[in-house]
Amino acid sequence: MKKIPVVDLRKYTSGDEAARAEFVQEIGDAFRQIGFVVVKNHGIPTSLVDDFYRLSHEFFALQDGVKSQYELPELAGQRGYTSFGREHAKGFDKPDLKEFFQIGQELEGEELLGEEYPENVFVREVPDFVPTGIALYRIFELTGGKLLQAIARYLGLEERYFDDKIRYGNSILRSIYYPPITEEPASAIRAEQHEDINLITLLVGASAGGLQVLNQAGEWIEAMPAEDEIVINVGDMLQRLTNNYLPSTTHRVVNPPRERWHEPRLSIPFFLHPRSEMDLSCLPQCVTEDRPLQYAPITAGAYLDERLREIGLKK
Repeated sequence: MKKIPVVDLRKYTSGDEAARAEFVQEIGDAFRQIGFVVVKNHGIPTSLVDDFYRLSHEFFALQDGVKSQYELPELAGQRGYTSFGREHAKGFDKPDLKEFFQIGQELEGEELLGEEYPENVFVREVPDFVPTGIALYRIFELTGGKLLQAIARYLGLEERYFDDKIRYGNSILRSIYYPPITEEPASAIRAEQHEDINLITLLVGASAGGLQVLNQAGEWIEAMPAEDEIVINVGDMLQRLTNNYLPSTTHRVVNPPRERWHEPRLSIPFFLHPRSEMDLSCLPQCVTEDRPLQYAPITAGAYLDERLREIGLKK
């Protein structure tokens, strides 16, 4: 593929059965062929996204000494602030040229281990930042759940196969700030090539370009959705569950041309994770003579822990 396909989620949420079946085929085929898709009519309010972008800019504009109050090493970057140069892609030593803030699940009456679901870190200087993020998180959960229902149908599963697995899942809303580049980077780019850890990622349009996707021909293609569209990609957990039937596609964020080094970049991905106890053992229907079993059984929580260590967030 030379271009990321565009699909209309409204066909699935509001269409008749023929339209829903068409959407299932479209998103499933896109995921099989490139692992990425652009979605329109996704139901995420533009005003809420705009508010969170504005508040994110306010947070990242704070002095480093202020932001560092919200970096808690014991949380391994899963809540609160992670400073510039802390995270690197799996297999790379050079850190990415970014800092970020993460918001996690807010539990309501559910008894889950606090170690796995730590409390969110609220920012005194920008009091609306995290509450607005939590509101956006909830909308992303709803949209992501609809997409997973379509994916379940594509895989021959019951439509609501993922519903109980993602209810109070360990998902993350991440606000990523790539500051202006002030000197020649030491072989690093804004985000080195990598794959995501989770089931699927939902990304609202970034404030600047740079996202590139590696297609099956080994070519880097641009991924820049329109303002009213979001980008969705397969994560390693879904790849593992489907025994590589749905591939977790390599992607990266490249540096802008030198004349635009002064421009920062902000992006808001939502990493949709299941509950930690979800079994990621390969689905039987995805193990065939042509596609023999590739992965040993593991839970989502154990896999997340393993990957956090690989990218330098957890010791």
